Amino acid sequence: MDLIKYSNPSTWNAVLVLGIIAAMVLGAIYLRRYKIFHKSLLPTAVLSGFLMLAVKLIGVKVGIFHTDSAAYLKINKVLQVLTYHGIAVGFIAMSLRLPNGNEKKGDRLVGPKSGAIIVSSYMIQGLVGLAISLALSYTVMPKLFRASGILLPMGYGQGPGQANNFGTTFETYGFAGGHSFGLAIAAAGYLSACIVGVVYLNYLSRKGKIHREDPEPLAGSVTVDAPDDIEESNASESLDRLSLQLAIVMGIYLLTYALTLGITKGLGAISAGAEKAVGDLLWGFNFMIGSALAIGVRAIFRKRMEAKPKALKKQDNYLLSRISGLAFDAMIVAGIGSIELEELSGLWVPFLLMAVAGAAVTFIHLRFLCRRVYKGYYNEGMLSMYGMMTGTISSGVILLREIDPQLKTPAANNLIIGSSYAILLGAVMMVFVGMAPKSELMTWITFGLILVYYIVLMLFLCLAGRGKKKEAAPDTEEQA
Repeated sequence: MDLIKYSNPSTWNAVLVLGIIAAMVLGAIYLRRYKIFHKSLLPTAVLSGFLMLAVKLIGVKVGIFHTDSAAYLKINKVLQVLTYHGIAVGFIAMSLRLPNGNEKKGDRLVGPKSGAIIVSSYMIQGLVGLAISLALSYTVMPKLFRASGILLPMGYGQGPGQANNFGTTFETYGFAGGHSFGLAIAAAGYLSACIVGVVYLNYLSRKGKIHREDPEPLAGSVTVDAPDDIEESNASESLDRLSLQLAIVMGIYLLTYALTLGITKGLGAISAGAEKAVGDLLWGFNFMIGSALAIGVRAIFRKRMEAKPKALKKQDNYLLSRISGLAFDAMIVAGIGSIELEELSGLWVPFLLMAVAGAAVTFIHLRFLCRRVYKGYYNEGMLSMYGMMTGTISSGVILLREIDPQLKTPAANNLIIGSSYAILLGAVMMVFVGMAPKSELMTWITFGLILVYYIVLMLFLCLAGRGKKKEAAPDTEEQA
């Protein structure tokens, strides 16, 4: 047996990077034992990503490897691949989850309203980001890529996955450093979620408007599901339940690849220009195609269960949440770890302006809307939504647990239900992001379209259910 080929470094690239990620996660778990890190509410995955970024920088400084070395480039390549696929796998797993009925309690429009809040946050972030990049490009930074500002909602609103995808795509249009710029925005979003979230929590606590609790660390603290009863689950005597959930998720991801490839090739047969214009968007938004397919598969499974009530259900919400949690954690660690700070050398001014303005406008926007939508649990709804709209759903649940450790309010469930509606309401974002970098004129047109859609969403949120009798309890902040 030829043992030499098994020692080939290329055989171990992915495994070595996964091992490094695991070491960073374990290191972050250890650091969170210290009060300064625990009280910061910085998610373990985010702290792991910053540790990996620090290791890379130290490695370059002490000469272990150089930024143009083969080892460094291979590490970054694997990190980018994990970031790209993590968002799709995570969203497919989330979309497969069976509705638990909580969305039917109280306001029947809370799901669509939560989705509209999420997408309107994308829009306001996009408006602010484009306003900054356009203003700088016409004044002190004429060489700045004018459409760079639309990466603000990709980084803040959608996280490292989309920031990575579209930052890389923008580089093909001439945005040097677009990949690292998008990921840096996403990293700043996590810091915003933690810093602003903690400051606001302490402010409310000092004012006596909330009672902060310090829950014991929980395994799986970012899920709102409980493990399914083994007797009612999709268990098979010959197949582990987790194996079945992974098979369904990855099977749908394979279908996503086949469908995206088929559409791209079909467009190429018609027009090479159409393939170039639409193909990059389809591959960049592969998570939306995967989510749509997952929703379709979920509907098929539900019809089968209705036709055969005694049939065992295929999905296990708890395990699907664990799969999505793993995928998002890997995406976060890899995304932050793959940032190239050297590429930001000429972009610090727009980066800092967008990071600060994005945090401020998102906070003000959500305070205005959540007070009107989440009657009776405004603080819980606002904090959880702010955490998600500057980080991920994990960030939102972490902030929420500070004042609702047992998740007694509907706030956590609203994040999940709202995300499902946001996939539908936010599909137009794919068009906007694809249009913006094509030319200066298209950037301005995109700005105008985002503004119009933002107004439409705000009208819906302010008018929907306006004539209904208010039955909810008084707002917790107003009580105080």
